[in-house]
Amino acid sequence: MPSPFPSIIIEDISPSIEGGKFPIKRTLGQPVELQATIYKEGHDTLRALLKWRPKNTLLWQEVPMRNLGNHRFEASFQTNTIGLFEYTIEGWGDPFESWKSDLEKKIEAGLHDLQVEVEEGLLLLRSAAERSEQAKAREDLLLHADQLRREPTVTFLKEFLKKESLLTLMHCYPDRSLSTTYTPFHSLRVDRPAASFAAWYEFFPRSAEGKKETGSSLRDTLGRIDDAKAMGFDVIYFPPIHPIGITGRKGPNNTLASLPGDPGVPYAIGSEAGGHDAIEPLLGTLEDFQWLLQEIEARGMEVALDFALNCSPDHPYVREHPEWFFHRPDGSIKYAENPPKKYEDVFPLNFYNVQWRELWEEMLRLLIFWASQGVHIFRVDNPHTKPVAFWEWVIARVQEQFPEVIFLSEAFTHPAMMKKLAKVGFTQSYTYFTWRNSKEELEEYFNELTESEMKEYFRPHLFPNTPDILPFYLQEGGRPAFMIRAILAATLSSLYGIYSGFELCENVALPGKEEYLDSEKYQFKERNWNAPGNIKPWITRLNEIRRNNRALQSMHYLRFCPSNNSSIIAYLRSSEEEENHLLVIVNLNPHAQQESTITLPLDYLKIPPNHSYRVHDLLTEESYSWRGAHNFVSLHPLTHPAHLFAIKIA
Repeated sequence: MPSPFPSIIIEDISPSIEGGKFPIKRTLGQPVELQATIYKEGHDTLRALLKWRPKNTLLWQEVPMRNLGNHRFEASFQTNTIGLFEYTIEGWGDPFESWKSDLEKKIEAGLHDLQVEVEEGLLLLRSAAERSEQAKAREDLLLHADQLRREPTVTFLKEFLKKESLLTLMHCYPDRSLSTTYTPFHSLRVDRPAASFAAWYEFFPRSAEGKKETGSSLRDTLGRIDDAKAMGFDVIYFPPIHPIGITGRKGPNNTLASLPGDPGVPYAIGSEAGGHDAIEPLLGTLEDFQWLLQEIEARGMEVALDFALNCSPDHPYVREHPEWFFHRPDGSIKYAENPPKKYEDVFPLNFYNVQWRELWEEMLRLLIFWASQGVHIFRVDNPHTKPVAFWEWVIARVQEQFPEVIFLSEAFTHPAMMKKLAKVGFTQSYTYFTWRNSKEELEEYFNELTESEMKEYFRPHLFPNTPDILPFYLQEGGRPAFMIRAILAATLSSLYGIYSGFELCENVALPGKEEYLDSEKYQFKERNWNAPGNIKPWITRLNEIRRNNRALQSMHYLRFCPSNNSSIIAYLRSSEEEENHLLVIVNLNPHAQQESTITLPLDYLKIPPNHSYRVHDLLTEESYSWRGAHNFVSLHPLTHPAHLFAIKIA
């Protein structure tokens, strides 16, 4: 009969997100390494199991926990399927192990009258035999009991307590009648590998061919896709491809008046051609999109689609569900604003309207529709402007039907909201990397991402630019700045992406703003995709290095190395198996050559002091012989802005 109250105290489970309220995250093949503090009154020997199972199933899988000392226990497990899991810990005071420990102490103390202890042991063995599920095990346990009964001498007991066959059987059939199982159960989200390792390439399909006047269709994009594949990208990310409204349509550079032929902003979704489940007619049809998906899949790539919950004044929702929107006192529908910015071509949805359930269900329908078409990655536009409860609900519903679906949160907002969105279900998250330029800023931010609790649930996705953001660093630093930001993005996280034009070092901005001049959000973009000065070979090599080095395929290990120059940053990346070590050294100053002495953690690398070792630059194929922890580097931004060393330990 189970105890009416907990017999064991289980606390301080790690990792644990808000006491188990939200799941930790792993990808297939990644172990879940868990620790907990487990204790009880008295001096009983304790045992514990780590237990896990798919959510909404009954059968637990179990693995014994190892006692680390000071009542701290640990164990690990991993799963071979994606989806949502739950795990817990069961602990108990083990009567047999406690009896064995006490008896060994008494024997060591020279006590000989041990008949009572023998009788206790007989009861424990016979009880285990009753609990055994196999006839052979029951027979062996009773045989051990008979041996103990017939020969209870001190000499026999010393050997008896060491018998592996006995100990194995007693561990297989323990007395767990007074065990305690930790509640509430904790959660684990297991995703496919693309959730934690991918390289994204974003482009507007209508600008695929770089034509200024007419734009391109979905069937015209294969050249751009093949170029992205040649550079090593594996995810093609499209901004919205839905019909664009006419009312309030913006002209070039966000002018209020558009001219005939101006394509409009893809984020002003909805027209007579349909809404979020339709294709912009200038791009083609749903059949064209399905054809394109097949072509992309045939190239070993996949599509990420923008899920932007904006509606133009011409969206069917405005006519069919006006109650879904915000209204002014005069009854007219409010357009979107982010003062001082105004978006006259967009009506935001009101997720708190009186018909909110119908709205939420419609958003779910849209996601299921596109997932059914074969889109299994969604980049969500501005999720921080919609209720967190909505995202927790809708992501769970989508992943119940399509566990492989990945959600990227594009939330450039305050840290608490960015973290909460990741906790409630977003697979990946945009970061502040775009504005972290100095060595101090980068080290502080990435230490937080990789050393704090965030490493358990927040997967940082690094974009050095976006259609909305052209950082001052790129505006002012020229070609070297693009090379520098590319290597930082590609090596500081296992997830990164670029917005098209980055490889061409496009950096012409609106004066005084972090925004592109002649942004293709408002017009067709004319481009020469092989323009002189492009950094496509640099990006191609970075992606090749990422594919060939497990150290860059997860966020397992990132450690910054001391550098005596504030313009040079150095960090070590290592694989989980610690067989692949990369040292990245970057000159953060795009205008001048910099020199520094770098200090490596030889103890972690298992390199003896003053021992010689090789560092091989994967960017240039040059090798150097280093000795000891302190070594000198010199980097010129125009010719050699970074080292990406593979450390060869003899």
